[in-house]
Amino acid sequence: MGDLQWTADDLAGLPAWTLVQAYHSVAQGFHALFAEQRLTPVQFGVLAQLAVTPGLTQAELARRVLIRPQSMGELIGSLVERGLLLRQGPGGRGRPVPVTLTEQGQAVLEQAGSAVRAFNQPEALGMTAGEAHQLNELLHKLIASRRDPGLA
Repeated sequence: MGDLQWTADDLAGLPAWTLVQAYHSVAQGFHALFAEQRLTPVQFGVLAQLAVTPGLTQAELARRVLIRPQSMGELIGSLVERGLLLRQGPGGRGRPVPVTLTEQGQAVLEQAGSAVRAFNQPEALGMTAGEAHQLNELLHKLIASRRDPGLA
């Protein structure tokens, strides 16, 4: 077991490890970007998902932003308290409650969205437009394969 010798090339040749390293670099930039709006990347994801599909439930939002459903209740609660989201309907145990953006939530999303679009420009990522497109396609393929290992 102790015979495996790692080299820098071995590490650089591990796509998933490289992805983790890239994630940390990009996440730092996103955290700084969203801090201006007092948002986290996950909170931005929730606002953006609701802009795309108004009326999602907590469980649907959790699946779309890749967090546990148990964590979504607290996250939504904090955004409701800030006036960015509105829960609709009576709710109650086992009853799904649709969630929508408020006007204030839409305004915060628009402000953050401009910065997100700039952050995602190919030149800001150190890539050409073709490379950024290819990377995005490959990342979506990876996500799909991890959700359902039968898809590749």
